[in-house]
Amino acid sequence: MHTWESPRLLLVEDDPVIGEATKLNLERHKYDVTWVGDGLEAWEIYSEAQTQPFDLVLSDIMLPGMDGVTLCRRVREHANTPLVLLSARTDAIDIVSGLEAGADDYVTKPFDIQVLLARLRSVLRRAEPPEASGSNGREVFGDVTFDRQALQVHRQGELVALTPTEMRLFIELVDARGAVVSPRTLLSRVWDYDEWDEDSHVVTVHIQRLRAKIGAELITTVRGFGYKLAR
Repeated sequence: MHTWESPRLLLVEDDPVIGEATKLNLERHKYDVTWVGDGLEAWEIYSEAQTQPFDLVLSDIMLPGMDGVTLCRRVREHANTPLVLLSARTDAIDIVSGLEAGADDYVTKPFDIQVLLARLRSVLRRAEPPEASGSNGREVFGDVTFDRQALQVHRQGELVALTPTEMRLFIELVDARGAVVSPRTLLSRVWDYDEWDEDSHVVTVHIQRLRAKIGAELITTVRGFGYKLAR
């Protein structure tokens, strides 16, 4: 299990003031930071880091060379590296586009460094194998089989590639045993959000991503209350 004593972080930020301040703050908290200001350069550095891959990517959305959403999509095509997006705009289209591309979370600028650190700790925690709980055998949901010991999900016999965040979300729904789980509860247990954020699209988009992978019919929306897993 990774102890995350000094996580390797790729910071992609083209604003020199924000980039330098963020890098210094992260290094004070024991992150090993590589900072670049261009999305294309970031992708080249990320894809070439074979012997020492990055533990985490923190990227602005608006970048020269390659925007943060495209960078996120490229990363997701190759790995499940935890990825957090930064955005100076709170426009829902930007945020949703980033989440749909595979981002685990987002932080809007200007941000408090303690908030950013909390979000980074949360995505790193989700990258750790979940502790075993409940049934240790295989559980079946329609044409989906969940092997808790191996942390694998198969659909019609084919392995489904879930990101760590998607796996955590799926496990929360599995452990609810068919009961409805509220967005507030999911934000707390999966993303470690202490307070309910009515503008947050994190849960909605991740539910959509999970549905696309395991089948829309398996996750039911109970309007006004939350989500439940069909059995």
